[in-house]
Amino acid sequence: MLIARLIAETSECETRLDALTAALGGSGTLLSAVALPADNVGVMELRLASDDQATVLDAIDAAFPDTDMLVSKGDFAVPALFVSDMDSTMIGQECIDELADYAGLKPQIAAITERAMQGELDFESALRERVALLEGLEESAIHACLADRITATPGAKTLVATLAALGTRTVLVTGGFHHFADPVAEMLGFHRVVGNRLAVEGVRLTGGLIGPITDSAVKAAVLREELTGLGEGAHSLATGDGANDIPMIEAATYGFAYRAKPKARAAANGRVDSEDLTAVLRLLGIPRSEWRTA
Repeated sequence: MLIARLIAETSECETRLDALTAALGGSGTLLSAVALPADNVGVMELRLASDDQATVLDAIDAAFPDTDMLVSKGDFAVPALFVSDMDSTMIGQECIDELADYAGLKPQIAAITERAMQGELDFESALRERVALLEGLEESAIHACLADRITATPGAKTLVATLAALGTRTVLVTGGFHHFADPVAEMLGFHRVVGNRLAVEGVRLTGGLIGPITDSAVKAAVLREELTGLGEGAHSLATGDGANDIPMIEAATYGFAYRAKPKARAAANGRVDSEDLTAVLRLLGIPRSEWRTA
């Protein structure tokens, strides 16, 4: 049995449900119940006699395109752990691309970033290549970039603050850099930060990195490590948008792809295609009376 929730604020729900029922019937999946929770306006809950999440997600996608959704193998619960990517997930930018603009290299570096996020390039090699291009850039450019370019994704602060208030452990884990991630985590209220470290000599970037690389394997390992201290059966939530987030998304109870690249979206059982991350709270069934902003 699968339970699906989707945000379906549309007058065409009945027609689309007919299309969904037909699509699911063709794959042998029975749609057994439909409910619109009275305390969660605009969220539809479906119960399906199936254990094939991929088929159900594809069918919902076809009947309700561009709809935020979550498919679960059990009843929904507040997660004990929330692990999230940073760039283009918790913030609206790719930090290295914005920083590259201060060196006059944004088009070159952004092109490499895009290919890495699509899963076309080895993450570590692509990261080291981009960082090497920043050799000689003054460290002060990072502070200027943070102040002038970096903004939180809509709903990010509410998502983190609400989960933290409900007792969720929150971890920001990024293939980006502590120079950005530490202040972003402080702004949004994360408990822990895991990321890469830029090497600096004097006042300039050396074009190198310090220590081990935070890649897709590390992201998933952080999720598993954090879960070990939270008790058997603890639920986890992960959000991300690129290929580097796939193992983390797949390892989570609720793995959300946020406005994601196709490979990451296909790996997720939760999808936010709209802009606002509070969709995650709605899909988990957390009432607005419990939402927090700080």
